Amino acid sequence: MTLAAAATLPLNGLAARVVLDTLALSTGQTVCVTGSAGALGGYVIQLAKADGLTVVADAAPADTKLIRSLGADVVVARGEQVAAAIRAAVPAGVDGLVAAANQQALVLGGIADGGGLAEMRGWGGPSEWNIAVHAIVPTSVATDTRRLEQVRDLAERGGLTFRLAEVLPAERAAEAHQRLERGGVRGRLVLDFTL
Repeated sequence: MTLAAAATLPLNGLAARVVLDTLALSTGQTVCVTGSAGALGGYVIQLAKADGLTVVADAAPADTKLIRSLGADVVVARGEQVAAAIRAAVPAGVDGLVAAANQQALVLGGIADGGGLAEMRGWGGPSEWNIAVHAIVPTSVATDTRRLEQVRDLAERGGLTFRLAEVLPAERAAEAHQRLERGGVRGRLVLDFTL
């Protein structure tokens, strides 16, 4: 792989490993991934499949093919009715949900009673639900070599798809941030300081 492609793996790949380890789901259980078309969501799907989990993922119509190619077993429509779509696919609710998109309140109804929500945006969640909310701070485990090596090993075996959107010279960093803020970037933008 190129250095630019390899640069897309550590933070998002490590975060994906951490959220799945935190949810502690067993082979055969079901996890839902919101924001599945993003870099984090895509890695969660692939790592969850490698862990033997059934994966439900939300997607916009334009991203359905991508999400299926990453290994999602069921793809549901994003939007206001996402919890109902999750329940239509998994009537008892999913065992765990990885919130890689900022729609936590919309997805709670799709999680099984006693299930878990891995959340990366500092959302505490409502106390009236019997759902464990796990606040994940990926940078807090940035030096977790064991987990990073697990992710790297899977990537080396072809179990992870590197999604490099574009390599930009460092002086275009502001443009990269603007593109990320607008949304819709599929893959990672990498800044190259050697150009």
